[in-house]
Amino acid sequence: METINEKTVVNDCIKQFPKTIGVFTRYHIDSCCGGAVSIEEAARRDGAPLEELMAALKEAASA
Repeated sequence: METINEKTVVNDCIKQFPKTIGVFTRYHIDSCCGGAVSIEEAARRDGAPLEELMAALKEAASA
């Protein structure tokens, strides 16, 4: 199983770990039209705290 990191593309993360879509929604990350970028870039673009977002994504992916 692959893991999620800051360089993972948002769309790839959702495909591999469908439970993460709720996390992206909660942090107001555009995972539809803006999902072709890395999590790091999306967090910067959409104003989400990266460390907090990553922790929530990893938790959701392991659930």
